Amino acid sequence: MLLNAKRVGVIADTHDRIQVIDLVVKRFNDENVDLVLHAGDYVAPFAVLRFKPLKAKLIGVFGNNDGDHDLLRRRFEEISAQICGRFAELNVGGLRVALIHGEDETLLKALTNSGYYDVVVHGHTHRAEIYNVGRTLVINPGEACGYLTGRATIAILDVEKKGAEILELSIPGHLI
Repeated sequence: MLLNAKRVGVIADTHDRIQVIDLVVKRFNDENVDLVLHAGDYVAPFAVLRFKPLKAKLIGVFGNNDGDHDLLRRRFEEISAQICGRFAELNVGGLRVALIHGEDETLLKALTNSGYYDVVVHGHTHRAEIYNVGRTLVINPGEACGYLTGRATIAILDVEKKGAEILELSIPGHLI
């Protein structure tokens, strides 16, 4: 799949936290991202509908906590977004990008060590991290939900620089 984008929002592990999804959508819109990649674990299909106000195209994959795949697919269609199953291979502004949830550690390691992909995006661990394996940039935006770490995080990928940064969200009036 060929996509033109310069700034890519990266998110994972929203786990039904709709008030955070609303903040994420606003932040991605404010950051003028061209594309958003979601590395899975929406959990319930109703949560996907909160991405409707997103101005950028949304592409996602299933995570290990996503149960009703058929209904998730329908919700994605309702908001004109795309869910690609368990794995997506994308060409984003000339970068080869692998998008996967990441619960299969052997597969994730194979993708990151293959040297085939310029960028590997994953979630699952709930730990925000950006690092390189050879020439491959690996992005885990951490957990948007903030349930395990107490930090609600996302990431932004700069396609032209092939660099990324982690952004922490502030949830007014709420404790994570």
